[in-house]
Amino acid sequence: MGGAVARILGGDSVGRIFRGGAGARILRGGATIMAAAALLMGGGGAVQAQELADFDYENLSFRGAGLAFGYMTSSRVESTGTWGARADLGFLGPGVRVTTGFTRWSSFLKASEVRGLEERVEQLVLEQTGTVTSVDLGRISWSDVAFHADAHVLWRVPAVGVYTYAGAGGTAHILRGSGEAIEDTFVEDLLDSIRAGLNVHGGVEFPFHPRFRVYGESRFEFLENLRYLQVKVGGQFMIGNGP
Repeated sequence: MGGAVARILGGDSVGRIFRGGAGARILRGGATIMAAAALLMGGGGAVQAQELADFDYENLSFRGAGLAFGYMTSSRVESTGTWGARADLGFLGPGVRVTTGFTRWSSFLKASEVRGLEERVEQLVLEQTGTVTSVDLGRISWSDVAFHADAHVLWRVPAVGVYTYAGAGGTAHILRGSGEAIEDTFVEDLLDSIRAGLNVHGGVEFPFHPRFRVYGESRFEFLENLRYLQVKVGGQFMIGNGP
């Protein structure tokens, strides 16, 4: 029955990325691409770039932290609000900043998704017992706490005095499903999981004060069986000097 149950949530090729250590190779390759991008952008108002040899841990240090609130939308769950935090860990090299943080949201599976689960359970029962049945799973909630580690190219726009950035990162998602009809069932077990994901993101920062800046960011998260777009606005308190 295990193989049939695994079909309840369907499959996704993204999950295969993380098997056999491929995810780590992708992230290492991404860091190299980010470093090269920073070098190429060094002359156009970006934070001054020098050479690949400059990319090390010397400038990595805690530079600030803040909170953010936003909104997410997905094809599988109802759109909902989000909240989270991020920490600025300084620069891996000229123009390449490292941040880490988390985002949390809670929503309900869309009616079409719930019906899809019901049909798969009905089909599973038919295959295993030969009995035609009708399944009603009711409302099913799904939540996510996503911990992310990102690297992005940061550059200054002199004409308007703001910073913009774009990059990518890795995310660990702690997903939890719940609902009266699925409590303590294998459907709840399938919705409860810890999964690896990737993200791409970009944003703009307004340095209103040397110790405080406001930022807006768009982030696209994709992982096995779930993808969503998030837009958020946050404030960050700064420690130390630098861009």
